[in-house]
Amino acid sequence: MVDPAAEGMDRQRRRDVQEGALRGLVDRLLDAGGMQAGRLRDSGVTSGGDVTLDELHKLPTVGKRDLWEHYPHGLRAVEADEIVCVHGSSGTGGRPTLIPYTAHDLGIWAEVVARALGGAGATNRSVVHNAYGYGLFTGGVGIHHGAIRLGATVVPMSGGMTERQVRLVQDLRPDVLTCTPSYAIHLGEAMAAAGVVPTSLKVGVHGAEPWTHEMRLQIERLLGIRALDIYGLSEIIGPGVACESLDSEGMLNIAEDHFYPECVDSDGLPVPDGTPGELVFTTLTKTGMPLLRYRTGDVATLAPPVEGSQRTLRRMSKLLGRNDDMLVIRGVNVFPTEVEAVLLSDGRVLPHYLVVEDRRVAARAELRVAVEPVAGADPIELRAALDAALRERLGIGCDVRVLEPGSVPRTEVGKARRLVRWTEGPAPLPGLA
Repeated sequence: MVDPAAEGMDRQRRRDVQEGALRGLVDRLLDAGGMQAGRLRDSGVTSGGDVTLDELHKLPTVGKRDLWEHYPHGLRAVEADEIVCVHGSSGTGGRPTLIPYTAHDLGIWAEVVARALGGAGATNRSVVHNAYGYGLFTGGVGIHHGAIRLGATVVPMSGGMTERQVRLVQDLRPDVLTCTPSYAIHLGEAMAAAGVVPTSLKVGVHGAEPWTHEMRLQIERLLGIRALDIYGLSEIIGPGVACESLDSEGMLNIAEDHFYPECVDSDGLPVPDGTPGELVFTTLTKTGMPLLRYRTGDVATLAPPVEGSQRTLRRMSKLLGRNDDMLVIRGVNVFPTEVEAVLLSDGRVLPHYLVVEDRRVAARAELRVAVEPVAGADPIELRAALDAALRERLGIGCDVRVLEPGSVPRTEVGKARRLVRWTEGPAPLPGLA
């Protein structure tokens, strides 16, 4: 553990600290005024002393739409001269979200990412090959902050320039790879094509996209590493909100001293541990744009710490999907990650696919799936096998198309495009019409 006092704190002691931080957060929001203060007062809250963790679920939430409607500075809770940088993303549907950070916030960010890297086995002697994109996107800069806090050496590659990335992995011999899971696949394939065996790499920390256990196995096979998941979103801090460790049994430790987690149903009510629901986070310690009960749109489950572990942090599952990515096909709810789990469990399928929700006829939605076969696989047999496996897993039939290798676009920079909604015009890929 990088910070044993925080990561291994007694559970009751942590809860007392969280409750104190929650009350301080509410006082700060009320003092700042604005939308969140107004909602708190409307719900009867006049000071931090009015709130407890046990009744947190009764307080109002904040969502992506609130950030859009108060763009660019509407939820900032400090004076402009306290802001030292801004991050963000294009947001769902291309609508922008911008998040202001104070120096205090950057310190928290570096701290939680350092913990995440340490849990993955990185040390101050590690070399971290950072292939997340730098810029407004929080991935690259967040990992950079955390690796430096840990005392590791960072190779700030950013995304793209794959040939150069392969060369630097050979020359600088990093032991840690940080990038999206889809780029890890792309980089592994590029190394194989170049005859490069990345013997120095020990672990990969991959996030920014939902990905399945089946993709984990593909990454580990290609790169010969242990592949771990990291979770974050710019509205909360960026990467480091939660991360797998080598001993977390496939779930992600939540930095819950800074980001208090809830999991709620469609009505906003808490669900029991182990039940899928929407993740809601409260930023207990942030100052630039603190958020009380931010609804992420991400679907996962929560769980207690690993029994007997030194880490006493609550955990979350890998993302099951996003509320806005859930498909309803002939009355059946489907997450793209369920499709990925079926596809990549078949050894004849390359780790490149596209899920297409065909709604050209609104009353008769169809699910089309484009895959690429490994060399020597029989396309007809593969299509039949995948059709049967998807029908068994999802409960509906899918139109599976086995395309020539290279047909599905690769992503060198940014997040992989795994889902397309087709409502009109030409097919998203040749061969799908």
